[in-house]
Amino acid sequence: MAQNRPDTPNNWQQFAHEHGIEGRPVVAFGFNPHWRPALASFVQGVKIRHVRHPGRIPGGAVVLVWGSRKIAGLPDGSITIRLEDGFLRSVGLGAEFARPLSWVADFDHLYFDAEGPSRLENLLNTHVFNEQEQERAQNLLDKIQEAGITKYNTGYSGWQRPEGKVRVILVPGQVESDASIRFGSPEIRTNMALLSQVREANPDAWIIYKPHPDVVAGARKAGEKEASAPAWCDEVVTEAAMDALLAQVDEVHTMTSLTGFEALIRNKRVICYGLPFYAGWGLTTDKLACERRQRVLSLTELAHATLIQYPFYVSRQTGNYVSPEQILDVLQQWRGSPSSWRAVIKKQTRKAINVVWGKT
Repeated sequence: MAQNRPDTPNNWQQFAHEHGIEGRPVVAFGFNPHWRPALASFVQGVKIRHVRHPGRIPGGAVVLVWGSRKIAGLPDGSITIRLEDGFLRSVGLGAEFARPLSWVADFDHLYFDAEGPSRLENLLNTHVFNEQEQERAQNLLDKIQEAGITKYNTGYSGWQRPEGKVRVILVPGQVESDASIRFGSPEIRTNMALLSQVREANPDAWIIYKPHPDVVAGARKAGEKEASAPAWCDEVVTEAAMDALLAQVDEVHTMTSLTGFEALIRNKRVICYGLPFYAGWGLTTDKLACERRQRVLSLTELAHATLIQYPFYVSRQTGNYVSPEQILDVLQQWRGSPSSWRAVIKKQTRKAINVVWGKT
């Protein structure tokens, strides 16, 4: 997306125009009923037909799918658009049905899929970021730090760095079945494999392991041998807010977690053992290399593409498209409001569904 003005938010119509898919029938494949209102809010201005069998997709259609899902038997001339959560998402977890405020749209490869170029990677490889864009990105980063905003904005701020520790490392846990590990971490694929390697390489550091919030909430399965984490770290932290942790640690070691990007925003050293979207641009210490990523970027260039050009944002109050600057205000207001009875019911419903599906 070429636009970058705060008063012209990214929107579906602009995306369709820039990629030559205007006027085509739009079909959503496999979206459960509870996510259809969210889909409609991000893909505004077109009629969406929901189907569950490829045989019902007309030729030449734009086919909306979630994540990296593959669909066999698509008709000739159809174009697959892959949708996924953005980086400033909600207050609360997607696994607990918290309403998303940002999504991204891509084609063959989403941002977490290092097996091929995503739209985000192409932006980072080719876009010439002007002074105005970099200034806007820096202002946005300053506001994110000041507000303490992260992707989910959960947890409490009570954690304190142990006194006298010269070097404190955070290892964020991931959901091991997630596509970001499958498509972005070809060598290390489990939390404990990562944690043990970090410990072996940093025997004198104070190492914190933070399990993924979906796992802590009981909404997703714990990783392989995750109960053994205390053998490889000094402290397991479950309830602390990510912003509070990042403010006090020195380094983040990760496979592909978005926490690495959030740490970069806060000027922390980040060591990547996989190939997340923010690796390979000269901002991280990388254990692996991606030959497609040839540029050295500044943090403001990375942030502009990632937070401003790539996602759609939708207001929680109005349902209209908004800018990332506006979404920060929405997230702050949401974070300060008490949980409603509907939110509590959603959490319990999601946990029950995951028990039925075998995800917990």
